[in-house]
Amino acid sequence: MAVRPVRIYGDPVLRQKSAPVTEFDDSLRALVADMFDTMAAYNGVGLAANQVGVAQRVFVVDVPQEEGPNERFAVINPVLEKREGHEKGEEGCLSMPGIVEDVVRAESLWLKGFDEYGKPFERKVSGYLARAIQHEADHVDGVLFTDRLSIVTRQLLRKKLDELIRGELPPGYHPAKGPKGPKGEGASS
Repeated sequence: MAVRPVRIYGDPVLRQKSAPVTEFDDSLRALVADMFDTMAAYNGVGLAANQVGVAQRVFVVDVPQEEGPNERFAVINPVLEKREGHEKGEEGCLSMPGIVEDVVRAESLWLKGFDEYGKPFERKVSGYLARAIQHEADHVDGVLFTDRLSIVTRQLLRKKLDELIRGELPPGYHPAKGPKGPKGEGASS
């Protein structure tokens, strides 16, 4: 499989509402495998297809759990329902390197979707996994985590966002290898 370049803030594909997947074929499974490789290379916990330039309703997550193995799976054509509670937590985004802010998200929800083989699933998710899933589901709708911030906070970030649009990446960012930092700090996707 391959590591694909992550699209950076300002790229129009990040604002596109992605198309539903209708073919569960080898090309979809190759995309999912590439997305897992890319997410790992960039030290992320989630990645949406439009972040690698593919405007399809696909995302992957690899979220550490307090106990047991990581929650690692792909979601095709996600539907989020029955959101419950609210919690504020730190989020970042692989498409917006150097920007981390607190975002309010639902504490738990029901996730419906398909795996990369077309098998439907439904499950309740909560905590950090729910946060990552909401972040990625926003991506496939063309919504970025900064859209969920207050107007004042967005204004304070304007300079950094404008720098990203101009292609000025933060010091220490290495697109081919991914940003430095421990995996699992904040919801970076």
